[in-house]
Amino acid sequence: MSRGRLSARARFARWRAKRWAIAQCAAAAGVAWLISSEVLGHELPVFAAIAAVVSLGTSYGQRLRRVTEVTIGVALGVLIGDLLVAGIGQGAWQLVVIVGLAMTAATLIDGSQLFVNQAAVQSIFVAALVPTTGAGLTRWTDALVGGAVALLAATVVPAAPLRRPREQAAVVVRKISGLLRAGGEVILEADAVHGMAVLRDARSTDSLIRELQAAADEGMAVVASSPFRVKHRPHVRHMAELVDPLDRALRSTRVLMRQIAVAAYRGRPVPASYAALAFELARATDLVAAELVRSAGTDQLAEAARPALLGVGAATATVERSDVINAEVILAQLRSVIVDLLGITGMGQFEATDALPPVASS
Repeated sequence: MSRGRLSARARFARWRAKRWAIAQCAAAAGVAWLISSEVLGHELPVFAAIAAVVSLGTSYGQRLRRVTEVTIGVALGVLIGDLLVAGIGQGAWQLVVIVGLAMTAATLIDGSQLFVNQAAVQSIFVAALVPTTGAGLTRWTDALVGGAVALLAATVVPAAPLRRPREQAAVVVRKISGLLRAGGEVILEADAVHGMAVLRDARSTDSLIRELQAAADEGMAVVASSPFRVKHRPHVRHMAELVDPLDRALRSTRVLMRQIAVAAYRGRPVPASYAALAFELARATDLVAAELVRSAGTDQLAEAARPALLGVGAATATVERSDVINAEVILAQLRSVIVDLLGITGMGQFEATDALPPVASS
């Protein structure tokens, strides 16, 4: 039952993320149909609507390329279909020849899947459904109308895709914070079962980085395609540049959880002060997430959280040391997580490393 609710929430969240793009595609389809039917006088401008929807899609990335591929692919398919139908007629074997040549020509010209598919589909339309060769030109004009409407619609985008990279970055940072708290609990409890559960949770976080990269790519695509969003380019670019340090921070956290789980499994004692460091680092990480959300729409990174991270880093240098190798590795890995998180505040990796004082000798 809980899995069903979770799935329903995931589906609803997916729809919410795509609702503007869906509405945009629907409106573009209607406008393209209206222009072709009322302005150009085409009786059934089906492909005007199809071209608009295919060109826009439900993602903002590479919209301009899709518009170009659809329009040229349609033109190529119609041209080849028109010429061959006039020469060899219509039928099953003729369709094989027409589609094969259309796909071959498209592959030699560009090779992208969308381009090849559009050439093939349009050659089928002409060979099987268009009664005369002159009707092919009408279908191509419809494609141009649909592409033009899609191109215009692509310049009108909401602010949501620009906020998404920062929001998703905050999701990643909050996940790191949650794992740090769970790791601190495992250290205190020395519970191997809990430790393995936390490790499984940490190993399931790859999708968060993929979603962050997709959000960053989408944000960059929006500012590249919409003249109304050019002013947002600097802060979107800054967020895109945070993908790597966030990826490193999450990877370092996974390694930390593995060391904590191994220590609990093997019964190796880890000082309680290391758990306290994990809890303090979790609190500092929460500040990073809060800063990312608070400064949405600006060029600012999570600089306000830097002192808290540096404070935890200083504490790692004076904490008690252990003779247990696992415990020492956990301390070193805590410092690695701090260095990676400092990268989210705008510090370079070498700068962040040098900002942490050396640990006291045991």
